[in-house]
Amino acid sequence: MSTSPRIQPARPAGPQRYVPADHSRVTFDGGFWQSWTETVRTVTIPTQHKRLEEEGFLEVLDFDKPAGPLARPIQPSGLSMQHFFDSDFGKWIEAASYTLKTHPDAALEAQIDEIVAKLEKGQMADGYLNSWFIRREPEKRWTNLRDLHEMYSMGHLLEGAVAYFEATGKRRFLDVMIRAVDHIIDTFGREPGKLRGYDAHEEIELALVKLYRVTRDPRHLKLATYFVDERGQMPSYYDEEAKKRGENPADYVFTTYAYSQAHMPVREQTQVVGHAVRAMYLFSAMADLAHENDDPTLKEACDRLFDNLTGRQLYVTGGLGPSASNEGFTREFDLPNETAYAETCAAVALGFWTHRMAQIDLDAKFTDKLETVLFNGALSGISRDGEHYFYENVLESHGQHRRWKWHYCPCCPTNIARFITSLGQYFYSTRENELAVHLYGTNSAELSLGNRFVRLRQETNYPWDGDIRLQLAVDRPSRFTLRLRIPGWCRNAELSVNGAPVDLERSMTSGYAAIEREWQNGDEVRLALAMPVDRIYAHPAVSEDGGRVALKRGPVVYCVEETDLGGEPQRLRLPASAELSPRYDANLLGGATVLEGTALEAGTEGWENVLYRTAPPSLRERPFKAIPYHLWANREAGAMAVWLHEA
Repeated sequence: MSTSPRIQPARPAGPQRYVPADHSRVTFDGGFWQSWTETVRTVTIPTQHKRLEEEGFLEVLDFDKPAGPLARPIQPSGLSMQHFFDSDFGKWIEAASYTLKTHPDAALEAQIDEIVAKLEKGQMADGYLNSWFIRREPEKRWTNLRDLHEMYSMGHLLEGAVAYFEATGKRRFLDVMIRAVDHIIDTFGREPGKLRGYDAHEEIELALVKLYRVTRDPRHLKLATYFVDERGQMPSYYDEEAKKRGENPADYVFTTYAYSQAHMPVREQTQVVGHAVRAMYLFSAMADLAHENDDPTLKEACDRLFDNLTGRQLYVTGGLGPSASNEGFTREFDLPNETAYAETCAAVALGFWTHRMAQIDLDAKFTDKLETVLFNGALSGISRDGEHYFYENVLESHGQHRRWKWHYCPCCPTNIARFITSLGQYFYSTRENELAVHLYGTNSAELSLGNRFVRLRQETNYPWDGDIRLQLAVDRPSRFTLRLRIPGWCRNAELSVNGAPVDLERSMTSGYAAIEREWQNGDEVRLALAMPVDRIYAHPAVSEDGGRVALKRGPVVYCVEETDLGGEPQRLRLPASAELSPRYDANLLGGATVLEGTALEAGTEGWENVLYRTAPPSLRERPFKAIPYHLWANREAGAMAVWLHEA
């Protein structure tokens, strides 16, 4: 019989925080997101389970058998990707659970139950749960928090357990993970006899907040708070841990604990550094705890770090982390295009962070970046067919970058899957007398405002068109405030209610237009967002993009592919006066708006066997087409460029 606490109903959030919509109450029944969500549900989730089996990921759960050969060998650093296999099927369970909540599937549920049964069987008597250490090195558990991802893996399992419980009501997996958390509580902390450690790869912190919001057990919130507060305290726990292993801390392969955002206490950090995914997971947890603990110091730190990231270190696509060597950040304004790392996981995690920030501070600067990530830097990580992926999301290629079915370190496929399968929660938030609309796309939503119930129908061809129609259905006349994000990219918008115009200038606060009135059943809101083609220029300190321009329309960033051009886009010169026209192409990968225009192309005449000469190349006019960046590398192999030379 389980000894875990009885699940308590979640307490209502205070007036300072919005509550995201239940993703299962938002139905994408048309428009842009319908095909993407259906593809992920019907193709991505099943094929990912198949890959997990084929690649030996699920074999690690055969606890009653001797450990077999490694599916991923030990690297010179001493780390094997197999150290954190648990995290990958944890994320897969989470993504699959989100689909189960809207589309019950007995076969899918059985696949999850099989994994859960094995986890339960292998769990140690004290609650410890990590397949690598239980099967291969039980004597080494909790001896290398700096490198081996123990709590990172447990965190992803925990998020999967919460999602599965919320989808099915089954609490077997949740109880398994609560026992694992109990073990961590008994092991770590500032109390006498405990280890004052924390995992170098952040993740469990935000997972614990999710658990707390289900159980309301204060110990779960306290543990998350401890891990965030302890990070970066000196002397470093990692130094002491390394010495206990007989190692010299100075030999650390990444040289600095900034790699794990553990170089100083989190409240003192002003620049985003280190591994990009780790940073975004940490900041997501900090935002959660800023609310739960009513801690303005964490919110202030998040604000500083957000401004540093978006003002100095973020790609135009919402990608982040330019360097492969540390999977993260280097220096401010270092944003190379062809060697961009811009890991899919990092973009997804930035989506998590910006969404959390918007719940405690409704400001379009957060949801604008969420939208950028969603339509560009994260969505580029999955192919249109739903079963090929990118780990790195470069902004320029000479044809060497192709999508793959699975990766040596396949953290990204399951991450983008859980992002898209839970998409509904990102569209709306509510609190007692307010309903906030963050994102636009055709859907039907059922939302609760206090003791009232509102149905909202959104019809639009967004992001290809800026005309949005919202219809409200209420069971009785209700007074509340409807807040609609006016995107930062939009310089001309019109808003009306039942045909009567709304004064946008007077109604705007932090990028959201507020309409307070007594709403009647059938009221209609119309929002028209002008969508001209924008030319985007980079800060002069971004040396790679000097003399170059990127194209953007609405929230969508564009690129030029060789398959459309018939040559490498790097040879194009786009005149500053060139006209660019949007055109909807129903035949392009399910339908998308493309941009068409005339550019100049550098010719190769007279350059035979010549590498340098005193005369510039000749230029000739040629038509070109730009496609949405998230759709690149879905057709023939070839070169691609986001940033084009400007003439």
